[in-house]
Amino acid sequence: MLNEVIARLWFRGRRGVAAGVGLAVLMGGAAYTGWASTPTPQAGPVVVPADRAGVPSFDEAAPVPPAAPAPDGLPEIDYDPAPDGFPDDPDALDTTPLTEGLHPTRRIAAYDAPGGRPLAFLMPTISGVELTVPIARRESGWTAVLLPSANRRLAWLPPGGFRTVALPDQIVVERTTFRLTWYRDGTARRSWQVSLGQRGQETPLGRTFVLGRTPPPESVYGGVDIYALGSVPDDPNSVPAGLRGAHIGIHTWYHDGELGQQTTNGCIRLTASAQRLLLEEISPGTPVVVVDELPDPPPVS
Repeated sequence: MLNEVIARLWFRGRRGVAAGVGLAVLMGGAAYTGWASTPTPQAGPVVVPADRAGVPSFDEAAPVPPAAPAPDGLPEIDYDPAPDGFPDDPDALDTTPLTEGLHPTRRIAAYDAPGGRPLAFLMPTISGVELTVPIARRESGWTAVLLPSANRRLAWLPPGGFRTVALPDQIVVERTTFRLTWYRDGTARRSWQVSLGQRGQETPLGRTFVLGRTPPPESVYGGVDIYALGSVPDDPNSVPAGLRGAHIGIHTWYHDGELGQQTTNGCIRLTASAQRLLLEEISPGTPVVVVDELPDPPPVS
């Protein structure tokens, strides 16, 4: 009975599952049909030039636009789709590593621009998981972060109410070559073949991040924890009704025969050994960027 309850809550995107970690991801797809292991070699070194690291900085001498008071009735950003009105991420397909994250230490208002309109509250946790979001830009004393529960959107935060943390890792997914590459400090550490979203339910392009991890609800997921990402399906109505409200995830499957194919409901599937390594190394807040293809892919030995 407990497993049935967890499965229902998981697929419907509700809260409070697995000791407070209720992160539902799109783990469906062409289920139960022929996957076999396809090992891939380790990537060679790829160093990001120093002048491309970090995020655009604001002019510390410029005046800081004041933050308009945020009404108490604004929605809180949670696991459901984020409110409308937040601006597009102008660098959504940029693979420059985002090396700093932000953790709210209290409820803070999120705005559509520096000194703009408050649209929602960003909370210290989402579904019981401590929230860390990558910092994408800084301008006029304000900080822009990748928005949870939305695709290719930013939220602007005024000074105060958060602390920053280092983000040494990055995950880059290429849709054309079905490849996931893990970088640390700008250097490619490992690269693996993956399965991605089927036609009409393609894995969303753009920058997102690891929102949190949660145990698998059923044995078909290989008994390996899953990463829920901040991104959601581009077309929520394209996925099966039982998966609506869930996020894109990185996870394994009980066999690997369809690696290199479009078979999922938008999630990123990889081998169990690869997922276990990422679980050992990658922390929440780690940026993830999905592109069609890298102009200069990392060399693979």
